[in-house]
Amino acid sequence: MDTKELVAGFRQVATASVADAVDKIAGRGGFLPSSIKPRINDKKIVGPAVTILEGPTDEFLPPQHALDAIDEAEEGSIIVISTNGTTEVALWGGLMTAGAVANKHEAAVLDGGVRDLVEIKRDYDFPVYSREVSPGTTLGRIKTLSANTEISMGNVIVRPGDIVVGDVDGVVVVPRGHAEAVLEMAQEIDEREAEQAKLIIANGSLRDGLAKYGRI
Repeated sequence: MDTKELVAGFRQVATASVADAVDKIAGRGGFLPSSIKPRINDKKIVGPAVTILEGPTDEFLPPQHALDAIDEAEEGSIIVISTNGTTEVALWGGLMTAGAVANKHEAAVLDGGVRDLVEIKRDYDFPVYSREVSPGTTLGRIKTLSANTEISMGNVIVRPGDIVVGDVDGVVVVPRGHAEAVLEMAQEIDEREAEQAKLIIANGSLRDGLAKYGRI
């Protein structure tokens, strides 16, 4: 299954089901820290990760790897930025959003801050998931170290090309090598939960639903 087919499939399943499927298929959690949440809108996001690693500096340097990635990544990408734990600055703002929209990217997911929220919402309505909101610039504080390398966000490893799925429930990273199996299991989970919910309503009993399907 190619990336476009996977993206289309993951748009149709619940993010919670994806998280459960990653637990089982990959043998480890794929959900990002709960503090990384949508800041602009409630749009569901699905796309392949383009990864950026940033770290502390006292140099006044532009986030060059991130800027290059915005212009060079494939349409539909999700720009995922990790900071090695330094979060009290804005890793993303209005101009980077303009570049992402111009290149038809899906979203940005940040282990740090975002600023220019009013501008981003008003002019682009572009999905940005971040750990926090901050007016502070990265200049003199953070620099980009690499692009399209393995990064970590919380306890989750993110690799280039992993499928990122997010909505108001949070963000899940699906390892690319497991993506087809995760999608298939997430679809099965959605189907079983729909049947289980109907049984609970019909019988007026949560216990009956749990006894038949064994899922909570």
